[in-house]
Amino acid sequence: MSDVSTRPLRADAERTVRTILEAAERVLARDPAATMEEIAAAAGVARTTVHRRFSTREALIASLAGWASRQLGAAVDEARPDTAPPLVALYQATANVLRVKTSWGFAMDTALAKGDEVEEIQCRMLDTCDRLFRRLRDTGALRADVDPVWARRVYYALIHEACQDVVAESDPDIDTLATQLIDTLLRGVGTPAAPL
Repeated sequence: MSDVSTRPLRADAERTVRTILEAAERVLARDPAATMEEIAAAAGVARTTVHRRFSTREALIASLAGWASRQLGAAVDEARPDTAPPLVALYQATANVLRVKTSWGFAMDTALAKGDEVEEIQCRMLDTCDRLFRRLRDTGALRADVDPVWARRVYYALIHEACQDVVAESDPDIDTLATQLIDTLLRGVGTPAAPL
């Protein structure tokens, strides 16, 4: 595995790594079987530059998953889920997460994108979301009888489905999508008088 994520890089090396990772995301999203050479060409760097940073294709994909997961973790943290008003935090986290997930779709979905760092970030985000959903219930945004963990699971499913729909769009309206997603979560899609 590459040691890109374990030691600090100079600014120019950091830019090169980001350029390679962004190119890898674009190329692998179109063709998951793409070669390191195709990724290098898309990044505008020599094949040897890619191999110097990432010893194998698997190391590149693992680094891609780590990079994307760090972006996702930062997107959640930027919403201040523990300190902002719960509905504000929910909306901001949703918009932030949708932006990251639609930009890093291959890295988020690949079965190869597992590892200690990715799992640690996912566990931290899960804990953060569960706290936010308890705050939503405690402040009345969710009904008192709603299990916050169930609500979070529904929310995750809505985000997943929303991202599947917008991957094909070149410039999705993330703010509108976030609003629609939260409205669906909090109000559902049925009419208030619909019989159970």
